[in-house]
Amino acid sequence: QVQLVESGGGLVQAGGSLRISCAASGPSGSMYGMAMAWFREAPGKEREFVAAISWSGSATKYADLVKGRFTISRDNAKNTAYLQMNALKPGDTAVYYCAADMRTTQGMADTHTKDEIRTWGQGTQVTVSS
Repeated sequence: QVQLVESGGGLVQAGGSLRISCAASGPSGSMYGMAMAWFREAPGKEREFVAAISWSGSATKYADLVKGRFTISRDNAKNTAYLQMNALKPGDTAVYYCAADMRTTQGMADTHTKDEIRTWGQGTQVTVSS
């Protein structure tokens, strides 16, 4: 069974940058073929899609709100995905969750409920001060 652990969250000023990571662990080969994605949940708001990346890394998908500011990447040798966040805004403040599933990047973006995705991390808090 795959487990995901996020790290790298913290407090940053508006306009700053932060990179968060998602380390996957589990039986050898268990991550093979899985897309990975980042979602976020702000206080009082529903969880929303942020970005997704295919197993090979050749396909990525971004929410319009973060396009041009955030970059998702992965290193399969390390079983780790990353989210580089630049030009951060107070509106980016949220708990960021990593997810993994056998879906396309569009398929990750099209999910509507948490139960549709196989594996979730515990989340990492990102706070952007104005």
